Amino acid sequence: MDSRMDTGKWLERLKEGRFFDFLDDCGQAGVAALAAATPVRSGYTASSWSYEIKRSRNRVSLVWNNSHVEQGVPIAVILQYGHGTRTGGYVQGVDYINPALRPIFDSIVKQLESAVRG
Repeated sequence: MDSRMDTGKWLERLKEGRFFDFLDDCGQAGVAALAAATPVRSGYTASSWSYEIKRSRNRVSLVWNNSHVEQGVPIAVILQYGHGTRTGGYVQGVDYINPALRPIFDSIVKQLESAVRG
């Protein structure tokens, strides 16, 4: 097999953006993992996860978002990092985002390595 031809096909896939097609599956898997890991009181924060794939000329990003905001405060963030209370107390955060997404990140790395190797 001609390695120049393989390289040409690889570069064409990269140029067309098909190199990152698997990110949609990873985004959906991340939403499911985050929803399952989110601490539940009402379930609203857990059901408010979404993702988007941002493409620019030199970059592709997979971003997870949570739309549950109360009085300008993103609830997913204060669950993760903690927050002060109205009475002067403090509620400790729970690191639920990083452990939920770690398997997704590992999968992305493996798929990128596989794609680069061909």
